[in-house]
Amino acid sequence: MALSADGRFSLSATGQLRGATGLAAGSRNWRLVKPCNGELMGTKLNTNAKRRNEAGSKLVQKQVCMTLTADIAGESKLRDLEMEKRDARTVAAVILGGGAGTRLYPLTKQRAKPAVPIGGAYRLIDVPMSNCINSGINKVYILTQYNSASLNRHLARAYNYGSGVTFGDGYVEVLAATQTPGEAGKRWFQGTADAVRQFHWLFEDPRNKVIEDVLILSGDHLYRMDYMDFVQNHRQSGADITISCLPMDDSRASDFGLMKINNEGRVLSFSEKPKGKDLKAMAVDTTVLGLSKQEAEEKPYIASMGVYLFKKEILLKLLRWRFPTANDFGSEIIPASANELFLKAYLFNDYWEDIGTIRSFFEANLALTAHPPMFSFYDATKPMYTSRRNLPPSKIDDSKIVDSIISHGSFITSSFIEHSVVGIRSRINANVHLKDTMMLGADFYETDAEVASLLAEGRVPVGIGDNTKIKECIIDKNARIGKNVVIANSEGIQEADRSAEGFYIRSGVTVILKNSVITDGFVI
Repeated sequence: MALSADGRFSLSATGQLRGATGLAAGSRNWRLVKPCNGELMGTKLNTNAKRRNEAGSKLVQKQVCMTLTADIAGESKLRDLEMEKRDARTVAAVILGGGAGTRLYPLTKQRAKPAVPIGGAYRLIDVPMSNCINSGINKVYILTQYNSASLNRHLARAYNYGSGVTFGDGYVEVLAATQTPGEAGKRWFQGTADAVRQFHWLFEDPRNKVIEDVLILSGDHLYRMDYMDFVQNHRQSGADITISCLPMDDSRASDFGLMKINNEGRVLSFSEKPKGKDLKAMAVDTTVLGLSKQEAEEKPYIASMGVYLFKKEILLKLLRWRFPTANDFGSEIIPASANELFLKAYLFNDYWEDIGTIRSFFEANLALTAHPPMFSFYDATKPMYTSRRNLPPSKIDDSKIVDSIISHGSFITSSFIEHSVVGIRSRINANVHLKDTMMLGADFYETDAEVASLLAEGRVPVGIGDNTKIKECIIDKNARIGKNVVIANSEGIQEADRSAEGFYIRSGVTVILKNSVITDGFVI
C-alpha cells in the first residue's frame, strides 16, 4: 500500500505500506486497518491545500474511504483456509492391527501381524505410527485382537511419554477387542468396519470434538507418506470419502480392490479383488491421475492401498445407520458407497508394499539391501521410530559382508554374509555362510558362560553355530541353529509343515520357528 503526495493509495505486492514521500517504513509490515476520511493509523492527514484550484472554486474535498483488507484479507483468508485444511489436530488415525495374519503364519504364531519385525530393527506397526508422527497427527487408536501381547508391549515401550516421542495434547491408545452387554456385544471383531463400529462412541468423546476426519490405516504395509497432503486433498475436493490408491499392472491387480474413476478423479465404481472379465472391466486411463502415456499403458488399473479418509459424520452414519451389519470397508462399505456418496481417488505414486504373505515379507526385507533401495529407513527428515533398546554397536571379526544390513548389538565371527538382513542381538559363529536370508535376531543375550555351559552339555545356544550354510530362509527370533547345519531347500519344495522339527516351508521360503532348536548336522 502506498500513499502519494496527492493522497491516493496503492497496494504493493507484499501488502506493505510504502509512501512516495517516505511516509511508510520500507520493510515494515503494517496491521490490517480500515482507514476512512483521510485517517490512517490514528493520524489525520490534511489534504485540503492540494484540492483548491487557482480560480477560488468551491473546495472539493475527497473523502478517502477504502478498506485495506480487500486484497490482503482475501489472501490472508486463503492462507488461513489452507492452514485449516492442514490442521492435524482435527484428524484422528485408526490403525487396524487385529487380523489373524494367517498368510504370514508361522511368523504370526505367537504375535500379531503388526508386531512382526521388519528391516532388522523395526516392527510393521512402526510404519503407520511413524507416518502419523511425521505428519503431525497425534491422536492415534490401534485396534487389536489376535496375539496382541507382544504388540501391546512394543507400543508401550516405543510410544509412551518417556520414549522421546511427544504427542502434545494427543494420545496413542490400544483398543482391544472386548465384550459388551447385549447379544451383539458378545462377538469379536468381524472385520475392519465392524472393529471401528464397536468403538464408534469414542469419536463423540468431548476430547475428540475437534475431530473432522478419520484416517483408517492398515498395520501391515511398508511405505512413507505425508498423511496431511492426503487430508488437504480430501478437504479441498469436498469428498465424503477419499481412497489412497496407486497405479497397478496386470500381474498383481487381482490381489487388490480396484476403482473406476472419471476425469476429475471421482470414484464411479469399486470392485474388491476382481478376476477374469471382471478384472478387465476395471481397466481405466490412468493418465487422469497424472501418469505419462507409457506408465498408463503399463499400469492400467487403480488399486486401493487400504488407506481411507472419512469425514467423521459420514463414517458414523455409514457404520450406525446406512450399513449397520457391514463388516468390512473394502468389500462392503466402500463399493456400496460409490453410488451414493462423493468418493475421491488420491494418487500415491511411490513405493508401497503389502506385507501380507511370507513371500512378500521375505522379498520386501531383502529389497532393503539394494543400491539404492526402493524404500529406505534412512531419512533424517522423516525417520522411522521404534522402541529404544540401548544396544551397543555390532562387533564384526574377520568377516565378509556383501549387500547386507547388520542391526545393532550383533556378534559376527569369520563369516560370509551376502544379500541378507541380520536382526538385533544376532550371534553368528565361525565359517557361517548366509545368503538371501532374513534373520530376525533375539530378545536377549546369553553370556559367554551360559554359551559354554550349553555347548558342554551338547545343547545349542541362541544364534547360528560353526560351519552352517543357510540360503533363502527366514530365521525367527531366539532360534538355536547348531553346527554343520545346511538349510537350502535344494528340492524346491513350496509348502511343508515340519513344525515338530522346528520349521515350515511357505511359498518356497524356509521359516525357522521362534524359539526352535535345529540340532547339529541337520539338513533341510
